[in-house]
Amino acid sequence: MVSLRCKIIVQQELEKLEIPFLTVDLGVVETSANISGSQHETLSINLKRVGLEVLDDKRGILIDKIKNVIIEMIHHHEQLPKINYSVYISEKLGNDYTYLSNTFSEVNGITIQQYIIIHKIEKVKELMLYDELNLTEISYRMNYSSVAHLSNQFKKITGLTPSFYKRMRNFRKQNLENV
Repeated sequence: MVSLRCKIIVQQELEKLEIPFLTVDLGVVETSANISGSQHETLSINLKRVGLEVLDDKRGILIDKIKNVIIEMIHHHEQLPKINYSVYISEKLGNDYTYLSNTFSEVNGITIQQYIIIHKIEKVKELMLYDELNLTEISYRMNYSSVAHLSNQFKKITGLTPSFYKRMRNFRKQNLENV
């Protein structure tokens, strides 16, 4: 679960199936009673229809927690932490970073660092969309060492330069207004 909407959907499904729960948080549901096999299966099917997945295995749950920490860190804070991401993630989850990193890479086929970069670029695109900050301000806010570093990562991930992406977005916006 990566958003408030996901939490609401999960809550509604739990209520619909009359599964008593204590909390529904990003990636974690705490129930106040054991779930029957048929309830679990129905919940899993219903959540799959909306693009969510029930994770039962410990590795899957750990991966989900790692992803949630990264998403929260990048998308739900005004400023990224000034400490190393590895230290931040390790402290948040109470596990050794090497263990977290190895598990994440084995399951997802990419490193935690690559996952962070992908989400940072998504956040950069979002900030560019709002058009409230210039690229220098976005670069500072997203903890890039320079605008050039941000631009290089942006191009590597999207295939476009930030300025071309912005021009393309403005062109689309103008065409939609003329329709």
